[in-house]
Parts: sequence; C-alpha cells; structure tokens
Amino acid sequence: MQTRFILQRLRSRKLIQYLILIILIVTMNFLLPRLLPGNPLAFLVGEEAWSLTSAEKEAVLEKYHLNKPLLVQYLYYLKDLVTFNWGDSYTKKQPITQVLWAAVPWTLLLAFSNLLIASVLGSFLGAMAALKRKSRLDVNLLLVVSFISSAPSFWIGMILISVFAVKLDLFPIYGAYSLWTDYTGLARVYDILWHLFLPLATLVILSLSGFFLTMRYSLLEVLGEDFVLMARAKGLSDKIIKYRYIMRNALLPVFTIFMMDLGYIFSGAIVVETVFSYPGIGRIMYEAVIARDYPLLQYSFLLISLMVILANYIADLIYPIIDPRVVKENAAS
Repeated sequence: MQTRFILQRLRSRKLIQYLILIILIVTMNFLLPRLLPGNPLAFLVGEEAWSLTSAEKEAVLEKYHLNKPLLVQYLYYLKDLVTFNWGDSYTKKQPITQVLWAAVPWTLLLAFSNLLIASVLGSFLGAMAALKRKSRLDVNLLLVVSFISSAPSFWIGMILISVFAVKLDLFPIYGAYSLWTDYTGLARVYDILWHLFLPLATLVILSLSGFFLTMRYSLLEVLGEDFVLMARAKGLSDKIIKYRYIMRNALLPVFTIFMMDLGYIFSGAIVVETVFSYPGIGRIMYEAVIARDYPLLQYSFLLISLMVILANYIADLIYPIIDPRVVKENAAS
C-alpha cells in the first residue's frame, strides 16, 4: 500500500510538471511567429502576401484574429488548438491537420522500429564484448561503434543509398511505398518494409552506440559485484549466474537509455526522413522550411514537441515499476 501511494504521488507530481511544460511550449509556439520581424501576412500566406488586395489582406487578418489584442488572439489560438482548427498549408493546399496526421504513422513506424532493434542489437553486442573483455572481438566492436557514433546521419544514409540502392539495386532510393500501385494484404506490408529498410538501417546504425556502450560497461561493473562472487561460491551454474544475476542487473541502465531515447526518437528521424524522402513529420518540416510554409512548420514543431513530452511522461511512469529503487530514493527525499 505504501509503495502504491508513493507511485501515485510521483505520478501526480510528474503530471503537474509536464502540464506546466506543455503550457510553456504551447505559449512559445503562439508567441514566436508574432515576435518575428516583418509582416504577419507573410507568415500566413508566404511570398504571395504582396499580391493580395486590401480586402483580401483584411479577410486574412480577420480569419486568424490578428486584428485583435494579443490576449484575445491567444484565447482564439487555444480554442483552435483544442478543436484542431490549425488552418491550411498554402503550399500543399490542404488543412494542416490532414497533412500532419498523414505523416505521423510513418514517423512512428520508423522511430519505434529503430528504438526496438537498436536496443536489442546494441545490448546483445555490448554483452558479447563485455563477456570477452580485451579480446579481439571486444576491441573491434569498440572501434566500429566509436566510428559510426561520430558519423553524421546524412553521410551514412548516402552511403547506404549508393551501395544498396544504386549499385546493387536491392532497395528503393526514396519513399515509404511504391507509387502508382495497388498492393493489398501481405504484398502491401512487404512493399512498406522494403522501403523502410534503408532509412531504418541508417537510424539503427546511429543508435547502436548508446546501447552497446551502456550494456558493456554495465555488465563489466556487475561482473565484479559481491553477489556474483557469492553465487559462484555457492556452486551455481554459469547459465544461472549469467542470466539470473548478471544480465538482469546489467539491463537496468540499458532500460534507462531506452527510456531517455524514447523522447528523442522523433527528432532524430528528421534528417533521415529528409535524405530518403520518407513521408514523415521530419520530411514535412523540411519541405515547410524550403517553401517558407510557416504555419505548417509551426504546427509540425508543436506536434513533435508534444510527442516528445508524451514519450518522456510515459517513460517516467514506467521506470519506477522496472526499478523500485527510484521509488525509494524519491520517498527518502
């Protein structure tokens, strides 16, 4: 009962903190375009603003309530935000909500697939390196991981494109699915995975290092703990010691990295989506910057920010359940 009470208290405290953060981000998203120098009409309709008549300009200002006091504008902004009346993208000639909702599933597919594969593969390689410390395998893995962790994402993406898409012709260069096709069922799934391979491989390569290094050093630290020596003194088998004592405790720091990355997977996919023309939020943001479609850019930034906050909040809720020591430390403080 006491543990449940502490967890509820932590969750309520975290919820208040995240609600305050959401209010700050929403307010910043409202103020930034209004604090920028220049004509607000250029922000709303781009470079076409100069060709509008006086009546058209007044109609745009009235539509977005820009001819009203700032506080009134903010209240209208909150109302539109909650009702998903986010306006239109003047480059795509569609409602912004429609453009973003079409991009969200692709970003989620790419980001979460990367997080799952990178965490499993990186932890496995890190455990192999730690269990064979100072061997040739350990040294080679450290060198490779150190190299790829310092490489820029667009460079790795371009190499994969040039080798596997251009030279070997194994995977498509761009997109999330084949255009002008009507695949259904398993053929549709295969086509999506076929297009997903190269951008996903790029993100996995870039994300491996954190999980690899964390697992390696965590495992090396656990190997020297007293409870491991005691288990060996009791005559327990290597299999039991490895999986029940060593791996179980070494995975906690890896889970910490997993939870931390949960909040950054969306922003990390922006460059990769741009390189592979993958139709996620990152690609939408890039196109909005190039076309100076500021309303689309504004709400794309807001959506990614809210997704990052939600992911971090979920991580904060889950982590005390995985590692009860967090509950005890917060209770003591």
